[in-house]
Amino acid sequence: MEHRIVGPGPYRATRLWNETVELFRARMPLRKHRCRFKSYEHCFTAAEAVDWLHELLRCSQNFGPEVTRKQTVQLLKKFLKNHVIEDIKGKWGQEDFEDNRHLYRFPPSSPLKPYPKKPLYQKEVIKFPEWNDPPPGTSQENIPVKPVVMNSEMWYKRHSIAIGEVPACRLVHRRQLTEAHVEEIWKSMTLSYLQKILGLDSLEEVLDIKLVNSKFIIHNVYSVSKQGVVILDDKSKELPHWVLSAMKCLANWPNCSDLKQPMYLGFEKDVFKTIADYYGHLKEPLLTFHLFDAFVSVLGLLQKEKMAVEAFQICCLLLPPENRRKLQLLMRMMARICLNKEMPPLCDGVGTRTLMVQTFSRCILCSKDEVDLDELLAARLVTFLMDNYQEILKVPLALQTSIEERVAHLRRVQFQKSYPEVYQERFPTPESEALLFPEKPKPKPQLLMWAFKKPFQPFQRTRSFRM
Repeated sequence: MEHRIVGPGPYRATRLWNETVELFRARMPLRKHRCRFKSYEHCFTAAEAVDWLHELLRCSQNFGPEVTRKQTVQLLKKFLKNHVIEDIKGKWGQEDFEDNRHLYRFPPSSPLKPYPKKPLYQKEVIKFPEWNDPPPGTSQENIPVKPVVMNSEMWYKRHSIAIGEVPACRLVHRRQLTEAHVEEIWKSMTLSYLQKILGLDSLEEVLDIKLVNSKFIIHNVYSVSKQGVVILDDKSKELPHWVLSAMKCLANWPNCSDLKQPMYLGFEKDVFKTIADYYGHLKEPLLTFHLFDAFVSVLGLLQKEKMAVEAFQICCLLLPPENRRKLQLLMRMMARICLNKEMPPLCDGVGTRTLMVQTFSRCILCSKDEVDLDELLAARLVTFLMDNYQEILKVPLALQTSIEERVAHLRRVQFQKSYPEVYQERFPTPESEALLFPEKPKPKPQLLMWAFKKPFQPFQRTRSFRM
């Protein structure tokens, strides 16, 4: 049961749906079944479909081994709703599929999902303004001129220009490297890095560039604590104190400094439920709705772990600072709970790691529109985040260094254009340095006498020494 790897790019969720439907129709074993004294050919039971599809999803590199049987049942419910399958009497359209012995079959043709008709995002090319570009609304014909008192000297200057002896002056506009220009550089270079990693010709079908806030990127890079967690300027957007205390309690279990020791059995379950309720009622997932396609596209790179980590690093820089902070604290808590051997089971019959993924996947990644595979995609993403959260939520050093060098270069160019004489003194060229500091002749190395002697011989004991 081979599942083709669906790489990054637009409409990845739709491509995954169609790929899964085609494999399910082509490979699902069909046989004869009896129900209520009647035989039915070319059908399968609900339990058989769950078994087969669950194994297919677990073996697929697009979804991974973390897929649960419950998630498989949810997917089959969507198959029944979208007429990928139908019951033995031809009924479909409702999500009443259950993991039992009820019989189902394939319709003559299962409709594949068409690619959604989204408005193509306009392609923006952020260009740093040239030094000689005039500001908007100005031209060489409408240069403001102060009134001049005419005298013999001014008359001579104008007469010289008229007969061509002196070239006419042109107004040269020199742009200053403002904060807005620096923000544009951060935005354009960050998006170009992401586009290069994803291997796409354009990000226009994956990301709306207009919704990318350059201030978020700069804040997420520089306003961080020693532990790398984002520091918010607006304290009203912080996590509530009671949620933060509950997260610290479970992350440091059983050594809770903020709370007293639990006095009743099951205290840790109640604390976990409090955290899950808070994150479950967020108005928008932490990775935001407009970045859904970008993160799903990066999931196509999970086979190349290093590239996937770099792409996730850049995507997480695009988040609002308050979302990035909440994500950092949540992933740290989830990872510590999974690694804590002293933590009692938080849910009967469900492993701690599986519980973390099922509880928080939807509050981390979710689509604003209905996407049939969003639960599986979110679980895949959260699993990868838990394993690599320390690297993913770091600032990409290569990107930061590249942008800072670009900004520093433009500042030097600005200084050179504004003050050429001072620039030449402070930053001399190799030619001017050669004129100011002529190269002195290098002295010849002295001829050492010991070079002609025999090489050093190791000490050998002779009989003249006393034994």
